[in-house]
Formats: sequence, C-alpha cells, structure tokens
Amino acid sequence: MVGTKTFSGIVALLALCGCSTPGANPPIHVGSKNFTEQVVLGEIIAQHLEHRLHQTVERSLNLGGTLLTQQALVTGQIDLYPEYTGTALTAILKNPPGKDPTTVLARVRSEYLQKFQAEWLDPLGIDDTFAMVVKGSEARAENLETLTDASRTPEAWTLGVGYEFEQRPDGLQALENVYHLRWKGAPKTMDLGLLYKAMEQGQVTMIAANSTDGLLSKMDVRVLRDDKHAFPPYQVCIVARQKALKDVPGLREALVELSGKISNQQMQNLNFQVDVQHRSVGQVAGEFLRQAGLE
Repeated sequence: MVGTKTFSGIVALLALCGCSTPGANPPIHVGSKNFTEQVVLGEIIAQHLEHRLHQTVERSLNLGGTLLTQQALVTGQIDLYPEYTGTALTAILKNPPGKDPTTVLARVRSEYLQKFQAEWLDPLGIDDTFAMVVKGSEARAENLETLTDASRTPEAWTLGVGYEFEQRPDGLQALENVYHLRWKGAPKTMDLGLLYKAMEQGQVTMIAANSTDGLLSKMDVRVLRDDKHAFPPYQVCIVARQKALKDVPGLREALVELSGKISNQQMQNLNFQVDVQHRSVGQVAGEFLRQAGLE
C-alpha cells in the first residue's frame, strides 16, 4: 500500500511533469463514413490533430453510411468527421437541392448549429459531386459531352450505382427529374469500388461515381457534364460538435489549418494510391500532411 505522503508526492510530481490523471484530457474521437475518401480524410484529420495537439486521438473510421455517421456525431460517439454540404442539405436536413455553394453552406451551417449543436468549418477545398461516367470509346463514338447528350441517345442505358445514390433525393431521383434518361431495367446496385470494373466488363454502360475517384484520371472514361445542375454542390467540410470545439484547447485552430488544403485533383490521387496501388491509409495521409507542410 502506498503511504499518504508518498501518494501526495506522486501526484505533485505528475503535475510538475505536465502529466494528467486519467480522464483529465479525454481523447478526441474522429469519425468517417465507410468509403475510401472518407477514411483517408478521417486519417488526415486524426494525424494532424495528433501532431498539433499532442493528445490522444481515437479513430472511428469506416463507421457506415451518412445516417449512421451523423447519429454517431449527435450522440457524442464521435466529436467530428468530414461531411458534404449537398449530402447534409438533402439527406440529413431533408431540404431540396440547392445550386449555389455559398448559399448551401450557409443553410447547412445555420441548421446544424440550431438542431444538432454542431459547427461546419470552412471547406477543405474538395467539391465531390456525383459524376455520371461512361466509357471514353462510347463517348467519342456518340459525341457525348453532357447528360443532356446522354438523354438523346437511341439506346437505353444500363446504370450502375452505389447504395446511397439509388435512395437519396439528391441522387437518382434528382438525375431522373432533370434529364429523363432512359434505362434498360432497374439500376444495378453495388459497392462503390466495383462500379468501374462493372462498366469495364460491360455489365453496365453508365455509372454514378464521384468526381474525386482515383480511377477517373487513369482510365479511358468520360464524366458527362451536369449541364442542367441536377446535383447540388458537395463541398467537403469538417463538422464538429460545438462542445468539443469549446472543451478542447486548440482544436478549432488545428482543424482550421486544413481548410482549403485539398483540391479535387489531390483527392483523386490520394484515393488512387489507396484503391489501386494498395498503399496503407496511414502512409498516404502522413505523406499528404508532410507535403502540405502540416506535419
């Protein structure tokens, strides 16, 4: 048994050393959804906070879809995660899609603060909108540049989609409402990572991908321009619980350092390294932070 005087001396020594008793500085919980881009961004955020705050960061990456991750934020299971303005506007807040990025961000900021006591920090620099993709050979043969062009082709399209795109009002519903494309049967729903292979193998002729997919710059494909603006802007921002921003010294300042630091092209490259080159998420995130001068 430790004597009273000895115990007091240990406590004093810990205080002088800058050490803390358990629970004095609880870990910061960083979350993400369950696809490559989200996991990479979550890891970038986590490593950056470790470097800046020298505090324990617990990762809850690859949590699930939008609704599950949002619920984790609201219930305090996570303190923050990267989210998309258009997704928040339509899937969470149930508002109709908007077209102006500034207006959409302002609306999301206001409603999240009021309803969830969560803050949206300034955008990271990515606008990861839905990308309707076809084979490059088909686009050249049919002179396809836009989704309006695709709506005029004589042949119906076989569509490949991810699970969320088919269900969300800003996804398939928005596409059909604006362009009235003709489909050959129901959409083929699959994991996002299988979409490009399905198109390459001829199982589908059009896929609902994302504008930061790593394969977009590596394969002979064409993104059909959303010329009628069916899809809202999807700026990526860090969403954080207001309580965490208040309780953790330096947290807000550290997160703000990431604003404007990641372009769509950079995100494509990060996704490519993980998905195609099979590099570890930790290595890819660490290299990005070093190159961005944020280590």
